[in-house]
Amino acid sequence: MASTNGISDDTTTLAQQARLASLALQSASKKHKSAALKRIHDLLAERKDAVLEANKRDLENAKKEVDAGRLSSSLYKRLDLSGGNGDKYAGLLQGVLDVEQLPDPTGQVTLATRLDNDLELYRVSCPVGVLLIIFEARPEVVVQISCLAIKSGNAVILKGGKEAAHSNQELFKILQDALASLPEELSIPPTAVQLVSTRDEIATLLKLDPYIDLVIPRGSKQLVQYVQESTRIPVLGHADGLCSVYVDEDADEEKAVSVVVDSKVNYPAACNATETLLIHFHALPRVFPAIARGLISKGVQLRLDERSQATLTAAGVESGQLTTAREEDFQTEFLDLIIVVKTVDSLQEAIAHINKFGSHHTDAIVTENEANAEEFMSKVDAAGVYWNASTRFADGFRYGFGAEIGVSTNKTHARGPVGLEGLVIYKYRLYGKGHTAGSYGEGKKQYLHEPIPLETVKDRFIK
Repeated sequence: MASTNGISDDTTTLAQQARLASLALQSASKKHKSAALKRIHDLLAERKDAVLEANKRDLENAKKEVDAGRLSSSLYKRLDLSGGNGDKYAGLLQGVLDVEQLPDPTGQVTLATRLDNDLELYRVSCPVGVLLIIFEARPEVVVQISCLAIKSGNAVILKGGKEAAHSNQELFKILQDALASLPEELSIPPTAVQLVSTRDEIATLLKLDPYIDLVIPRGSKQLVQYVQESTRIPVLGHADGLCSVYVDEDADEEKAVSVVVDSKVNYPAACNATETLLIHFHALPRVFPAIARGLISKGVQLRLDERSQATLTAAGVESGQLTTAREEDFQTEFLDLIIVVKTVDSLQEAIAHINKFGSHHTDAIVTENEANAEEFMSKVDAAGVYWNASTRFADGFRYGFGAEIGVSTNKTHARGPVGLEGLVIYKYRLYGKGHTAGSYGEGKKQYLHEPIPLETVKDRFIK
């Protein structure tokens, strides 16, 4: 394999092919995209047994790594495509159809202005270009992201973790076969979706900013930091899922128990699972014992501060799952059945704690006080802020995106669960009839700057 300046020629060629495919996708119609997604769905359904067999091999290898202490149990859980009874694979298939049914995000007019007679300006949504997605475990990401990329007119280069190598390769083969089998009049280049397998290829791709437009890392804090420090390409992602639930002094006990337990227990390995429980000192004796019992019954270990510990002792709540919190616990993403508890004296203290220690992902308040809820949601600096709802709702599928490309805690064009709308940007289209800029100015022609009603032009650029 030849290289120049440390950059692999083979990997450069792959990125160049992705760039050419992205240019072809710029003009793909809704019919092209729909045909591709339906074909992907059908092949995935036909080859389910082959995919699950490949996944079984990955799970067997991963179990050995978990037993040896080289792979976390949370990553192992994310690896399983069967979900025990096949529901996860059924969800994967349905997700493809859901994306196919979503409105096309490209060609949407978001601004229309008549600068002058016969001189009209339009801001129109368009694909980003070439996406590089780096992810760990979760082989279903291969399909989800590829479908979102195709729907939004982007090419994608995928790099999955070695723990899911067999699953990723089988799913990628299905994607390639699906695109290659499309009729010529609805063709999409198979190079619109590509898979790489080695860390060296990633190091190279991160240097190829002439061909790659956006990098989205999905995985550990270490992975995200490595990507951010290794490239000039814009990076969309989040380093941690350090989510909190604050139980206010005006919280309803039943709602508090259900929200906190679901936020922690529903899927502890997810980035939107709650890691920190903040509780107002007035709510401690009234609400916290019931919350603690609910968590303990689900096998959760509670790491308690002094006041919350004393409250449980006074209420007669005893368990081997109760331990004393350490300072570092408030900065830890456990991804397990562990939650740290802190007592606060005010809403403002809760907000300050979240803004200092949180990861700007998703945080919730449980309260019957609307003013407190609105203050919390206004002042907490997070991509998602919830009132009387579990942090586990922070998910592209639950938001109605069909699937998500990832979760962003950035303050860029996309934040929170990122669906199709996060995979498009826009371009300005100006339509004139020989107009010249020098014709306008003091003592010359003046601009009209008249808004054009969007409802009259909304379908103008839809293919």
